[in-house]
Amino acid sequence: MTASISVICYKYKTLSNGENPLMVRISQNGKRKLVSLGISVNHKFWNFEKQKPKPNCPNKEQIEILITNKLNEFNNQIIEFKSENKDFTAKTLIEKVSKPVKRMNVNDLFLQEIAQLKKEERIRYAECHDYVYKSLLKFNKHLDIYFSDIDVQWLKKYEAWLRSQGNSENTIGFKFRTLRTMYNIAIKEGYVKAEFYPFKEYKVAKLHEDTPKRAIVKDNVKKIVTTSANNAYKELAIDLFTFSYFMGGINFTDMARIKHDNIIDGRLAYKRKKTKKLIQLPLQSKAIEIINKYKSPNNPYIFPILSNFHKTEQQKINRIHKVIGKVNKHLKALGVELELDKKLTTYVARHSFSTTLKRSGVSTSLICEALGHSSEKVTQIYLDSFENDQIDEAMSNLL
Repeated sequence: MTASISVICYKYKTLSNGENPLMVRISQNGKRKLVSLGISVNHKFWNFEKQKPKPNCPNKEQIEILITNKLNEFNNQIIEFKSENKDFTAKTLIEKVSKPVKRMNVNDLFLQEIAQLKKEERIRYAECHDYVYKSLLKFNKHLDIYFSDIDVQWLKKYEAWLRSQGNSENTIGFKFRTLRTMYNIAIKEGYVKAEFYPFKEYKVAKLHEDTPKRAIVKDNVKKIVTTSANNAYKELAIDLFTFSYFMGGINFTDMARIKHDNIIDGRLAYKRKKTKKLIQLPLQSKAIEIINKYKSPNNPYIFPILSNFHKTEQQKINRIHKVIGKVNKHLKALGVELELDKKLTTYVARHSFSTTLKRSGVSTSLICEALGHSSEKVTQIYLDSFENDQIDEAMSNLL
């Protein structure tokens, strides 16, 4: 597919200043397209036979440099199309040249995204991006590079470096998924051309290692639920584990944030912090006991983790991080005490909830093994799409 590019003085149009516009003319397959060069000249200073400014044309040298540069842009784009075996039309050629890639390096886009996530109070995601940003900075020494510089070979070197630093397979996978997300943002914002995208060839999916199943059997759940506590933190740890197990495997962050206002008509209704999905589950009798135990007129939250004192998102995150560490410490000790074959954490309750229902014969299309899924969102979509009575019946199998 051939195309000829030239610059002409368009004598059929006279501007308000009495001059004629200079136009780039693209001729292809017998058709012509014109696009303005952004400048004009008086026709008496233009050589229409040779289509170039006359020797006496004002600013002749600057105009000739501008014409040469613009013709080079179009011809280089044609060469790029041909090197990639891509068909093009005069219209797509003009669009490519008229919308050049904006310049922003990897360093600045990462910092911009981290700042935006903080502004949206998505603090945890901001911290994750900052964690990967610092890893990349340590590997490459600087990030004053463009995303087009990150090719397959660069990614392979980064992977090898991460392994030499002792990173686990899943940690490497997490860092590459975050980098891939940033590359997609760069493409979307026009900072890099999609044809440079290295993740078509470099597959991030390979960077995954199955972790041991964390679920425990129903009999062991009963042992935990019925264990007596000899201190307040151990009691809170047992109650949080129990509540999570009976209430759809709700994770610690969501448990810490739910308020008494989230209880509507005998159901717990809340939006997951991570996915923003609305979850509505019937309150189990054991869960009601726990709610009543911690109910306080001075605290809108169900559990004594957050309070009105924690106003900013960062304060809430710091508090949740501090408490979950203490809770999991007590659960780990409890697991040893009960001689369980798995390390006990609040997340074990989430695994055990889904696994118990599956082993009880509940359809996997209704309650999926949360961590057995490739995407947690899929599980939440399934839970959200069924009628309340189906979920109510399914949850009657928990003990």
